[in-house]
Amino acid sequence: MLYWITQQFVSRIGGLHVFSYLTFRAILATASALGLSLLVGPPLISRLSRYQIGQVVRDDGPPTHLLKAGTPTMGGTLILVTTLVSTLLWAELANRLVWTVLASPSLSVSSASTTIT
Repeated sequence: MLYWITQQFVSRIGGLHVFSYLTFRAILATASALGLSLLVGPPLISRLSRYQIGQVVRDDGPPTHLLKAGTPTMGGTLILVTTLVSTLLWAELANRLVWTVLASPSLSVSSASTTIT
């Protein structure tokens, strides 16, 4: 989405051509995911703690593991959501390869790259 917006103004603003580089957008996507996780993380952790979605620790383990009791266990959700949002923000959504792979789950990326020109 942001890639498309910057490409609309690249002829008017000279420095926006840097957004066409994949590595620059990957750096921005990483920074966006980090910022989003820092913004969304604390409320998500407090909500998980409030609903008591936490680590269950057995009594027969080491005593040091008893400190982990109640630790929220859905941190992967935060990682997946922030990665998906930052990818949608900075990816070139008009790329036909992306939509071909999403439309056909049985189609692998290597075979899709050979059929799309």
